[in-house]
This record gives sequence, structure tokens and C-alpha cells, in this order.
Amino acid sequence: MAVLLSHYRTAVIPALQKEFGYSNALAVPRVLKVIVQAGVGKRSKDGAEHNERTMQLLARITGQKPAPRAARKSIAGFKMREGMIVGMQVTLRGARMYDFLERLLTVVLPRTRDFHGVSAQGFDGRGNYSLGFPEVNAFPEVNPEDIELGQGLQITVTTNARTNARGVALLKALGFPFRDVLKK
Repeated sequence: MAVLLSHYRTAVIPALQKEFGYSNALAVPRVLKVIVQAGVGKRSKDGAEHNERTMQLLARITGQKPAPRAARKSIAGFKMREGMIVGMQVTLRGARMYDFLERLLTVVLPRTRDFHGVSAQGFDGRGNYSLGFPEVNAFPEVNPEDIELGQGLQITVTTNARTNARGVALLKALGFPFRDVLKK
């Protein structure tokens, strides 16, 4: 069992029950899934080799094979055709999700250059949080030859908290280092 999952069950649930007055432990907000996505960008038209390298990179980072995402419509200004692969996405749930979040909080975020915490402005109004990485070199699974890809990632943490305040409380209790306070 992941350390973060046991921490959630033993410390976070009782703390949030006390803070928000939940009578039932199942009513406490929890993390439902984590979505990790990467766009393949301009290089997608160069061939399937770049797409394969991006797929392998995401698979190493998350431990799960990513699903390709195709464009829904053609946009001539971007030289993009309908059906062209424009990104890769991985949806993590259960034990893999908690393992990934644990590595993100304990290894990746502290390795980020000039790290002073994450912004609380990434909430969507319903307790879900999005975090972007311009480069993947903070992940220990990345090889030096992969850095030439210049790949960025977006990580979305989906919760069942109904408000931003409850989402912030959940993620703070799990260990997310927020640098700014969310205005209610």
C-alpha cells in the first residue's frame, strides 16, 4: 500500500471530518483520478517516431501506457488535420495514482528549479486542480536524451470535493505545498 494512501486513511480523513463536520468518513473528499497529458506539438507532423518517443516518455513517468489523442477538427492555421495525433494522455486511478502523487510530492516538485511551492490558482471552481510543467527534466525517470524533446506536461488532479476550499484542504492535507492562499 502506498504511504500516501495510508496517510489519507489514518490522518487526512479524521482531520477533514473534524474541520468540515462530516459525520460519515465516506463523505470526506478524496482524489478520484490523476490525468497526465502531453501535447506532441509541431513535431507530430514529422512522423510517428516523435509520437513513439513521447509515448515511451509518458509510460516511463507514469508506469502506464498512454492513449493517443487525435484532433477533432482541421485548423489550417496550425497545419492540423482532423484525426492527426496532437497529444498523449494517461489516466491513473487506485494504487498507481497514489504512487504517482507520492513521487510528485516527494521527488519531482522539490527537484524543480527555483521551487517555492505550487500556485493555488490552478483550481477550477469544483475542487479539481491542474498543474503544468514546462519541461520534464524534474522527473527522475527522464533520460538526458529525452530532454531534447522539450516536452511539457499537464497534471490534473480530479477530486470529488465540490468547492475549491474543500479541494485546497484535501490537497494541503495530502502534502501539496501551496505558496499562496486561495481567496474564498
